[in-house]
Amino acid sequence: MKNSEYVMRDLKLVRQLNLTHWYIAAGYVRNRVWDHLHGHSMLTPLNDIDVIFYDHEHIDEDKEKELENWLNQQTNSSIWSVKNQARMHLKNNDKPYNSITDAISRWPETVTAVGITLSKDDVISIIAPYGLEDLFNLRVRRSPLFKDQLYYQKRVAGKEWSKKWPKLHIDWN
Repeated sequence: MKNSEYVMRDLKLVRQLNLTHWYIAAGYVRNRVWDHLHGHSMLTPLNDIDVIFYDHEHIDEDKEKELENWLNQQTNSSIWSVKNQARMHLKNNDKPYNSITDAISRWPETVTAVGITLSKDDVISIIAPYGLEDLFNLRVRRSPLFKDQLYYQKRVAGKEWSKKWPKLHIDWN
């Protein structure tokens, strides 16, 4: 990731927001890894760029929109999505999440529960509560803490990942 000028540009841009415990996550990381493992010469276009952070003291959704707007203005796009994971339990009808790791460990797939961040010294760090084995082994499976199997199955089927990345092994349970 560090060798990609686009990844470094995006990480440096998000770092300017001065968020607590932030990551660019989900498809941004997952898709790049799968593209590389499939030998794709061009990156699969992203539907969005998920920026996540954890700030339990400021859970105002308007702040997220303000940050999204700033990122979109900086990049002349409308692809950025910013979500404070400290409030996402409300959307997901869960008990409050106690950390960003707790929050993303409840995402539907283990391969989606991954993110990268950039320190002030330009060192990339990874968050992956289920590790990176599934991601690099091209295995899609439901996260252990994500209980809605039917939603998981519909979501994965709707993404049509196997068409883009035919080497994937999808566990439908």
